Amino acid sequence: MDIIITGSVAYDYLMTFPGLFKEQILPERLASISLSFLVDSMSKQRGGIAPNIAYTMALLGGKPRVMATVGEDFSDYRAWLDSKGVDTSLMKVVPGEFTASFFATTDQASAQIASFYPGAMGHANIQSLKDLPKKPDVVVVSPNSPDAMMKFPAECREMGIKYLYDPSQQVLRLEGNELARDMEGAYFLFCNDYEFGLISKKTGWDLKQILKHVKVVVVTRGKDGASLYTDGEEFTIPTVPEREIVDPTGVGDAFRGGFLVGYSHGWDWTLCCEVGSLAAVYCLEQRGPQSHHYTRKEFVARFRQQFDDKGKLNALL
Repeated sequence: MDIIITGSVAYDYLMTFPGLFKEQILPERLASISLSFLVDSMSKQRGGIAPNIAYTMALLGGKPRVMATVGEDFSDYRAWLDSKGVDTSLMKVVPGEFTASFFATTDQASAQIASFYPGAMGHANIQSLKDLPKKPDVVVVSPNSPDAMMKFPAECREMGIKYLYDPSQQVLRLEGNELARDMEGAYFLFCNDYEFGLISKKTGWDLKQILKHVKVVVVTRGKDGASLYTDGEEFTIPTVPEREIVDPTGVGDAFRGGFLVGYSHGWDWTLCCEVGSLAAVYCLEQRGPQSHHYTRKEFVARFRQQFDDKGKLNALL
């Protein structure tokens, strides 16, 4: 399948706090909260939701294309993605801008506090799916500048393109009517369980109502696995046991990448989610959203220790 992924492209600054956020927060003082966390480590990583998803897809043999706006500091990052098999030809440099930056601090319980500077991402709406020489099979609409997140689903609906709506971090900023507008006509909705609660609260739609507008809803639940809902059915997929927990950044993106590779092969929903589950764990076991690596043979071998693919994953070998 020709899958185009839209969304943020960023450099990630990842820090660790040797304690628990919950022990530092006074609920009765939230209105005047003022905290500074002394962290004990920091690393700079390549990130952003769109290339994170694409990176895992490329590891599994996919040929994803990323459509996004980036800064003048992007050349080394582009070379990295190109070397991994990600098509960056639709990634446009905005003169005078830096690539977006994500600053995240993770505590000892894997809770995370983060902030995001959009930089060149703020110009994402200058791109258009209508400028492509042919329609892609699927477009992923992941967190981006607000106007781009409105534009791309509208273009997908107008052009009859199947799209995956993944508002994730932007759920906080989007209003209920905006979420409802862009779920309408989406083939997939992806979110974690907390984001699902926010979406439901903001739109006033419960799961049953959301499924009147979206074909497939996938809710990731951290250590409790993931749930997929479609056509009156529910599929529950467990997590794969991790070898160690290092960093949760990008785990959901890796899940999406694995899922999309399964979908592009025409596999059933359970198998798509199981592939996503293992892809997510590989990410969890490394620091940064694009530090994990494996051969497809290694991936298939580990997958078969946990799940029964009935030989379908031979297509990856």
